[in-house]
Amino acid sequence: MNYPKAKKIPKTLIKHNHERIDNYYWLNDRENAEVIDYLNAENAYTKEQLEPTEALQKELYDEMIAKIVKDDSSVPYEMNGYWYYARYEEGKDYPVYCRKKEKLESDEIIILDVNVLAEGHAYYAVGGLSISPDNKMLCFGVDNVSRRIYTLYFKSLETGEIFEETIQNTTGGATWANDNKTLFFTQMEEETLRSHKIFRYELGSSNAVEIYHEKDDTFGVSVSKSKSKQYIMIDAYSTLSTETQILSADTPKDAFTMFSPRERDLEYTVEHKDDKFVIETNYEAKNFRLMECGLTQTNKGAWKELIAHREDVLLEGFELFNDFLVLEEKKNGLTEIRIINSKTDESYYLDFGEEVYDAYISSNLDFDTNLLRYGYNSLTTPNSTIEFNMNSKEKSLLKETEILGDFDKNNYESKRAWATAKDGKKIPISLVYKKGITVDGTNPTLQYAYGSYGYSMDASFSLSRLSLLDRGFVYAIAHIRGGEELGRAWYEDGKLLTKMNTFTDFIACSEYLIEAGYTSNEKLFAQGGSAGGMLMGGIVNMKSELYKGVVAQVPFVDVVTTMLDDTIPLTTGEYDEWGNPNDKEYYDYMLSYSPYDNVEKKAYPNMLVTTGLHDSQVQYWEPAKWVAKLRDYKTDNNTLLMHINMDTGHGGASGRFEAFKEVAMVQGFLLGLL
Repeated sequence: MNYPKAKKIPKTLIKHNHERIDNYYWLNDRENAEVIDYLNAENAYTKEQLEPTEALQKELYDEMIAKIVKDDSSVPYEMNGYWYYARYEEGKDYPVYCRKKEKLESDEIIILDVNVLAEGHAYYAVGGLSISPDNKMLCFGVDNVSRRIYTLYFKSLETGEIFEETIQNTTGGATWANDNKTLFFTQMEEETLRSHKIFRYELGSSNAVEIYHEKDDTFGVSVSKSKSKQYIMIDAYSTLSTETQILSADTPKDAFTMFSPRERDLEYTVEHKDDKFVIETNYEAKNFRLMECGLTQTNKGAWKELIAHREDVLLEGFELFNDFLVLEEKKNGLTEIRIINSKTDESYYLDFGEEVYDAYISSNLDFDTNLLRYGYNSLTTPNSTIEFNMNSKEKSLLKETEILGDFDKNNYESKRAWATAKDGKKIPISLVYKKGITVDGTNPTLQYAYGSYGYSMDASFSLSRLSLLDRGFVYAIAHIRGGEELGRAWYEDGKLLTKMNTFTDFIACSEYLIEAGYTSNEKLFAQGGSAGGMLMGGIVNMKSELYKGVVAQVPFVDVVTTMLDDTIPLTTGEYDEWGNPNDKEYYDYMLSYSPYDNVEKKAYPNMLVTTGLHDSQVQYWEPAKWVAKLRDYKTDNNTLLMHINMDTGHGGASGRFEAFKEVAMVQGFLLGLL
């Protein structure tokens, strides 16, 4: 089979007196039968080209599935007199949500069996489960298209009836007021999918009342409830600014009041406890600090400092208890959990005992406890839920995810390395591999990164990664600029007019892995998704000779055209991340790295590109256009494949087993190249 050739229909795009010709703009129409035919042709070509690896893919898939406990369940947590948990049944893809009254020994009550609801659907996602304060009603959201557009449903937990009344076009969750009948939910603009309105809804009324409309198209909105259950909170957010409004949960028909009005470059989040609010904010604190204020004077000027700003520590989150304050901090690329006794001011950090790891504060719904629940995992240790007594400092392992078969975490080794960036900055790299490898330049190595939105890629465990490690792979996470591993400045130095650092940092990490003897350019592979897929597009344009193969998943590659189209989901809200190309300075800079615009007539590595037809975050036509242009320009005979999941969106398949089929395809592609 010859590879599909997309026809060229030149479209002239002009901005700032600069002309671009886009031959594949026509692919931007999922209603066009010719577009669907082209995507199906790409899928057929990919299937044929990967046919020699089909047995290997099945072996990999079976191997991964064999490691999963088929009838697994989550660690129960207590809320309002019930213990809640989710469990899976053998052979089924979706969770069963359950609860038990007062004691774990009580009879199980099934709240929602998603397997039953998902019957007949190629994609089915349930989210935002919310129980009324009197424990009698369940609200939940359903997306069966994979565009993050949810319909809200209501179920009586006394009779089991799912009501006919529904609410369309929401973000998936709802927040109950304390009267057990009033809910607040968020609605999206149908075209841009920006969450822009908050509604109040009274169960049984079939009439939602709009209470807030965010008209600034660079902001989104959400609604939630405080840990104390005493306040409903509306949060408006953009990349650089947030704003909160509050309302007593006992009087849902009252008007919300402003906590502190939005300001450019001011971010804050609010939590309530007793007679005060606690605020995490970047107010005069690049790496954030913790402040507090009373219940009536809440403007920024009334805030008083609790935890000071630190140049070398990023404050990422906090948890309030009656006698303790727990902080989640980032230092030297690692998360640390700090516990402060509010009565004695004693302060200490948890010791995790590994060089690289991932830790996070888990669900802690109760103020009046000395037990902290947190999560821990590492590149070698499966995810664990731990309960820590903040008085006695004793910890109890509630659960470590069981990996079936012959898995032994002691067979693997992880470490931290540092590469040197183009400008001299030191970039952390987290490495994992099977013990006994020889560092002689012969190891196949997969390098992964993201590098955008301040999102840190922590050194976390992956069951599917074991299949590569057991076949001799080294796995490397490059903690490049654009994330927040080394603080807020690390993020700011990889966005807007410094975005190029994200690409050059990744390349510097690749060069380090080769120079340090972990691998060679004949065995080095790169992988990234979404904004990380854009990263993949950038590195193959800039330094294609470093890589044997590249996997770009749902890649954001047509940066300039997308950011000029304010009808596309997410565009206007991301001007502070990428820049607004209506400004010529940002237009020119984006144009310098946009993968689609910088495809050249040269040799490219072997490449696998994946996308979903219903993707709402990176529209399918970006990778489709990119692949078409690469086919036209590249001068090599290397493999170039595109896989389009015609049933899903940005996150891929919804079933817990189905998702591993794409993982097996990716790994089959990589191993096939060896």
